[in-house]
Amino acid sequence: MSSRKCSDGLTLISDDTAIGDVVRDIILQGPHEEPLHVLDLDDVVQKHYGWCEQMPRVRPFYAVKCNDDPRILQTLITLGLGFDCASKGELERMLDFGVKPERIIFAQPAKSIPSLLYARSKQVSVMTFDSAVELEKIHQYYPEAQLVLRMRHDSLKVIRVLGKKFGCDPVNEAPALLHKAAQLRLNVVGISFHVGSDCEEHEVYYDAVKMARSLFDYALSIGYDLTILDIGGGFPGDRNKPIERYAKAVNRAIDHFFPDGENVRIIAEPGRYYVASAVTLVSFVDSKRFVTERQEDGIARTRIFYYLNDGIYGSFYFTAHEDQEALPIVQRKAGAKEYSSSVWGPTCDAADVILPDIMLPELAIGDSVVFENVGAYGIVRGAAFNGFLLPKVIAYLREGTWNMLEDLTACASTNGVHRSLVAPKNPTPSEEVSSWVDIRSIC
Repeated sequence: MSSRKCSDGLTLISDDTAIGDVVRDIILQGPHEEPLHVLDLDDVVQKHYGWCEQMPRVRPFYAVKCNDDPRILQTLITLGLGFDCASKGELERMLDFGVKPERIIFAQPAKSIPSLLYARSKQVSVMTFDSAVELEKIHQYYPEAQLVLRMRHDSLKVIRVLGKKFGCDPVNEAPALLHKAAQLRLNVVGISFHVGSDCEEHEVYYDAVKMARSLFDYALSIGYDLTILDIGGGFPGDRNKPIERYAKAVNRAIDHFFPDGENVRIIAEPGRYYVASAVTLVSFVDSKRFVTERQEDGIARTRIFYYLNDGIYGSFYFTAHEDQEALPIVQRKAGAKEYSSSVWGPTCDAADVILPDIMLPELAIGDSVVFENVGAYGIVRGAAFNGFLLPKVIAYLREGTWNMLEDLTACASTNGVHRSLVAPKNPTPSEEVSSWVDIRSIC
């Protein structure tokens, strides 16, 4: 496999190199003390082009919280994405990267006063709200902000229902909040929703857009001409979970309820979609033990406990807190006997279990255990509990993609183009082109 190091913490590989070849080389060099995240930035780039192809009217604002590896963020900046930030720290991070405030939505309905003041000082003006108290706080500390009302519209088939924490009832609360904003003379510019994390039902987006349309119409009746619809996140990102059916539901909804001729910008806040499949974990068996258990019928059986160098304090938060199953990939050696097995993380916490009961061929100390689709909400939740190392991220990019990104960077620098979320109130044709034609060419 041909490769070369690059100054940005990347290893460039030839265009015909598969990421599986990279993983195999890493395994041959192991075992390693630390677990390894193999980051395939080409996967991130391809996900972007897939999004643009399937939902050309929906501009993505990447959810920084999902995976904030700097190489991912820099790639997405180059591709022209906007960014969903939910804290002062995330705002600072993206602004320090040189992202224009117009490319950021402060998507946190319960903001601290210091974060509001910081956003105001940096002119990050577009932000969400879902309560009267938040409106009063914004009125006091950032009255010129451009506000997006977050309504609740939960999917019944998601990993995590976000509406338990954020989002107002669209029927019983939203109209009163719009009236409250009008009384305070605040500038409401849009409606947002989030159906929940890793949604399994695509039609929920159609229903949510339909409800948002009714709030657009109500807002117009009290003097607000809204211009932003934010359809949130929830889009899957694993390799075996394509978004075609989600895209069809979204496109059908926005074409019906928000025709292309209206002055409404459609945005979304995908996180998992962009990065879940981009990261493959390579972990190793640090230790194991044989356990004899007596079953209900009195027959004894032998189980094997495996202890890996990664666990719920590293890549596997989701197994402990979101009831998701991890799918291990192991080498099946000829003649290896299969055992009922438990796979544990390295810490002293008895809850640090990755797979409580799974059939596996017998593994040796130092053998690799690989997991795909670990790029979303894994390492960002990690903690070096017990002094064990968090996964080391090693990033790879194909040379052809590197050259394409370099060309995009040069083009953006030459043209001085930035991509604005909120257009001027009455843009001239030239202003409209400078804000939006570049994202179409990239997509």
